Amino acid sequence: QVQLVESGGGLVQPGGSLRLSCAASGFAFNRSAMSWYRKAPGKERELVANIASTSGSSTYADSVKGRFTISRDNNKNTVFLQMNSLKPEDTAIYYCYTPRFNAWGQGTQVAVSS
Repeated sequence: QVQLVESGGGLVQPGGSLRLSCAASGFAFNRSAMSWYRKAPGKERELVANIASTSGSSTYADSVKGRFTISRDNNKNTVFLQMNSLKPEDTAIYYCYTPRFNAWGQGTQVAVSS
């Protein structure tokens, strides 16, 4: 079945960086667009970034443009989210999502605090 497993979250100081990974299995990853979402306490779930299946074309939320980069390795069935210049307001649980199968990962916690 479709499975998405995130990793790479943690506690980081403001201005720091983290790289999230999402390992996918159970479906044709190289034919599927992928997304990263986040959910902060007391806030609605937010779409962070999308990446197309093969072209690598990507889109970003205004709040992360210029700081976050989504990428993918279709040979390893993995999508990444490189997060730089992190801010306290980036604190959230980050989820990997495939819209093609409406499937979510379990999430990975990112906390930005001094």
